[in-house]
Amino acid sequence: MNHPALFTPVTLGTHQLPSRIVMAPMTRLRAPDAMPNAVMAEYYAQRAGAGLIVTECVMISDTSAAYMGAPGLYADRFIDGWKGVTDAVHARGGRIFAQLWHSGRVAHVSLMPDGQAPLAPSAIAGVGELHTPAGKQPLSMPRELAIEEVAGLARAFGKAADRARRAGFDGVEIHGAFGYLVDQFLRDGSNQRADAYGGPARHRARFLLEVVAAAQQAFGPDVGVKLSPASRAHGMTDSRSAETFAEVLGLLGDADLAYLHMMEPLAGDDQPDLLLASPSAFARRHYVGTLIANGGFSGETAAHLIEQGGADLVSFGQPFIANPDFPARLQTGASLAMPDYGSVYGIPGQPLEKGYTDYLEAAAG
Repeated sequence: MNHPALFTPVTLGTHQLPSRIVMAPMTRLRAPDAMPNAVMAEYYAQRAGAGLIVTECVMISDTSAAYMGAPGLYADRFIDGWKGVTDAVHARGGRIFAQLWHSGRVAHVSLMPDGQAPLAPSAIAGVGELHTPAGKQPLSMPRELAIEEVAGLARAFGKAADRARRAGFDGVEIHGAFGYLVDQFLRDGSNQRADAYGGPARHRARFLLEVVAAAQQAFGPDVGVKLSPASRAHGMTDSRSAETFAEVLGLLGDADLAYLHMMEPLAGDDQPDLLLASPSAFARRHYVGTLIANGGFSGETAAHLIEQGGADLVSFGQPFIANPDFPARLQTGASLAMPDYGSVYGIPGQPLEKGYTDYLEAAAG
């Protein structure tokens, strides 16, 4: 067996996983009208050999308007579609968490209900562009959420978690990374509020903690959180990243999470005040609990990290795109296929299956 450290069982929340390989959440945009479908069910079921699957980001509100083709869980009408996904994964022996997400200021007015402004902790625009019906457009200027709206969005996460439970998910992950709404609250470059949700890092973490508590009403300890403290995605900055995230991780350590999912830096990321080569190593110093490391790992580097105690599990994204049997390939040493990068994201008019469910397992390739 190759990389045996990856294939030892581990407890995560209330679940006993057969391996330490996690399929990372990846946006694939195969949900027209935000509705999960049979093609998505087959895609996730093909990858049920992972110790745990975390879905792509799932909208908790129709105001989470970043990507055309992203799936939703903001109304009961989505439950049956997701039930098809979870049933398919469970039928093949897998476990699956839904990643709950609000895009916040990473949005465009043309994608928002009634063309309203995007929602954010403060009226500070993000950086970047989005695909819209009229082509690529810069992110729209958001409006600052009223304090009662902030609490309402925390409740919306909780309602989405309850729908996830009714749809058969094994747990949920709160998307607190990559410059989306939760991340926007955590950092002082995007959160300049003067109320209970702004100011010191402990106050900026309040929204995340309320979201976690709301989700735990549905799932108890089967709630995880993903963070990306080194990422500058969508223009994210913080004047004291190390202090901010040390505080956040300490608070999350008291929150009875299933796990913390830490994203390693991507090309172009630069947060020199973190004073670390790896956010996962930073998390080990400041967070007590199960840790998933994410970002750029090979089978060899992932196994070494686990052997050294640097993480409890490792999540992989890109390898799962073209290798539905990725864990088996790691175990046997089979070569890895490369994805068709032109079909990673759903394209209007193109079959949903293309570049999604049409990759073969090694034995069939």
